[in-house]
Amino acid sequence: MTDPSPLDAYRGDILDLRGDPAVSGDAAVRFVPDGWLLVRGQRIAGVLDADAEPDPRWRRHDWRGHLLLPGFIDTHVHAPQLDVIASYGTELLDWLQRHTFPAEARWADPAHARRSARRFVRELLAHGTTCAMVFPTVHRAGVDALFEVACELDMALISGRVLMDRHCPDALRDDTDAAERDSVELIERWHGRGRCGYALTPRFAATSSAAQLQSCGALLRAFEGVHLQTHLAENRAEVDWVRALFPDARSYLDVYARAGLLGPRSVFAHAIWLDADDRAALAASGSAVAFSPSSNLFLGSGLFDWAQTAAAGVPVAIASDVGAGTSLCQLRSAADAYKVLALQGQRLDAWRALHAITRGAARTLRRDAELGHFETGAWADFCVWAWSADALQRHRVELARSLHERVFAWLTLADARNLAAVHVAGRRVPLGADGFAGSDALGAP
Repeated sequence: MTDPSPLDAYRGDILDLRGDPAVSGDAAVRFVPDGWLLVRGQRIAGVLDADAEPDPRWRRHDWRGHLLLPGFIDTHVHAPQLDVIASYGTELLDWLQRHTFPAEARWADPAHARRSARRFVRELLAHGTTCAMVFPTVHRAGVDALFEVACELDMALISGRVLMDRHCPDALRDDTDAAERDSVELIERWHGRGRCGYALTPRFAATSSAAQLQSCGALLRAFEGVHLQTHLAENRAEVDWVRALFPDARSYLDVYARAGLLGPRSVFAHAIWLDADDRAALAASGSAVAFSPSSNLFLGSGLFDWAQTAAAGVPVAIASDVGAGTSLCQLRSAADAYKVLALQGQRLDAWRALHAITRGAARTLRRDAELGHFETGAWADFCVWAWSADALQRHRVELARSLHERVFAWLTLADARNLAAVHVAGRRVPLGADGFAGSDALGAP
């Protein structure tokens, strides 16, 4: 029986990572200039060299002179915080009180939550991100709204109701038992529906009681495949506060460990102020870290030590953390990651940076079998990028003497202006739709 799925062949400069460049170096890089990316329905069907043209059954899309990349993956981002991005700031704890919590309280209005969720998902896509692990708010309507729009687009999205039962405004404070009931109902409604996954989401240790953290641990054990996302050791004042709230714990991370929150589907954002024992515990449990460089710089939180974290065996992905981060574009996050590491005498090359926002990020979400690369059978989530969007970018890219130099210059200078097309599960998303930041002005086949 023949497969009725549509056959599409996209011609352009194809780039993905076939492994971890930190382990295998340049051998992990697949670059096929002027090649063909084959898509059968919603899945990748293969990659062909320029001289191995697809047969006439394949509908052709000519993106010569453009770069075809897997869609970016953002492992830590806040949907309600588009409203407060680029707000004049202070350090983390004051930022939450002055900017974040008021923005999140507005999601109590279901109509506002639906509008905001749609805007957020559209903006993710308009910046080249096709999969994300997302913090919403404590409101069920907002969680439903995010998953609804993701299912409409057949988009891979992981999210879950935020849990906070203390040290937060009354409008955002939940009850531990009610929050647990909500979480169970939302898991049963959304986890595994379409390409969605549920993440238990205690905001951070200071805003959840020990009882609520224990409840999260019990749910994590009870529901197979459910994720956990939270914040860890972002800011020194936050670390001191958690130490005072949990005096019996060895460290901030130990608060989560005692509640059973470490594990292969757990992603901890920031993880700046850790020691060797903390990193060893993360590695032993299979937990991952979402490095949020733009946010860490903007709030003055500190410099994440990628070298020590990776040496301990902890998977690391790069995340935007909007709205303390200043762009949803993961190219900008990667460029800021380079700067954070350079301040510590470390270097982030283009291949490791791209891995940390594609295949490596998928690994932290346990979805690397089907996301973040162009292996046959992977989901056809990919973007078409212009090598240059202005004269300066074009001048610099053309002067490159090697592929790495070219890609690194592009990664450092490019942004959403370079984005020409986005495909989710094989279907092109119209960037010109209301709410998108991108446009089709760079050309289309």
